[in-house]
Amino acid sequence: MATLLRDSGARAQLIDGKAGGQIVDEAARAAASALTLDLGRAPALAVVLVGEDPASQVYVRNKVRRTTAAGLTSIEHRLAADTSREALLALVDQLNRDDAIDGILVQLPLPDHLDATEVVEAIDPHKDVDGLTARSAGALVQGAPGLRPCTPSGCVWLARQALGDLTGKSVVVIGRSILVGKPAALLFLQENCTVTLAHSRTRDLPAVCAEADILIPAVGRPEMVRGDWIKPGATVIDVGINRIDGAGGKPRLVGDACLSEAIEVADFVTPVPGGVGPMTIAMLLANCCAAAAARAGRSRPEALAEILPA
Repeated sequence: MATLLRDSGARAQLIDGKAGGQIVDEAARAAASALTLDLGRAPALAVVLVGEDPASQVYVRNKVRRTTAAGLTSIEHRLAADTSREALLALVDQLNRDDAIDGILVQLPLPDHLDATEVVEAIDPHKDVDGLTARSAGALVQGAPGLRPCTPSGCVWLARQALGDLTGKSVVVIGRSILVGKPAALLFLQENCTVTLAHSRTRDLPAVCAEADILIPAVGRPEMVRGDWIKPGATVIDVGINRIDGAGGKPRLVGDACLSEAIEVADFVTPVPGGVGPMTIAMLLANCCAAAAARAGRSRPEALAEILPA
């Protein structure tokens, strides 16, 4: 636990997501090594990128690099921005039927002419390493085995590293997206927390947030959460990544919480950058190893026992 916490220069300790990502990457590496010996091949992740969105290109490049470094096979499909619906769905179907592929990730956002929901739903749920299909979401709601969304899983893991057992903690998640907000609420509920899912229509949102032992801002509004929104001694797991103009007009990244104010009130805070962000790819690699084991009828590798929920 101590390796993930560092001094902020104020009251709060910063939860180092980069160090956390390295720990999970190492667990995925151990799992991939065990599966390679058992199955005769490494777990394989296929990533599909449509178009030339700069942020997506950087993200996919990092995914490919870390996948390979962890001992998994990385397969990349780069498609033109004007790729047709039919061509993209045909590729997804091809990957579904390829027994050598364990995980499929279609990088979002897609160009405007493509329906992201339709494309995600076309992915075989057994290979849905992003945990976004309706079947994966249903398994999460029911508490049934399945692949969980990566960013919310990373949030829970970081909270456990800072606080240990989360039983009885009051959690407020700001944002109700299917990517982060809703699954995060369900995952913290599985940790025996009492969860409030807040959003833009929540009355007196600052007062609701101020009751949280664990606050999860996930709305994409730069520095919306101020210091007086935060309960003294709380833990803030900031999912927001927002680009704003800094000194001299130079762009900088900030979270949904104002870090300079949060560290004066909270006990633990994830910084932006370097907090939740690095955990997303790490959980993706863990999910791919879990998918490979499940597809082969094997139990989940022991190396993932402390990483992924049962």
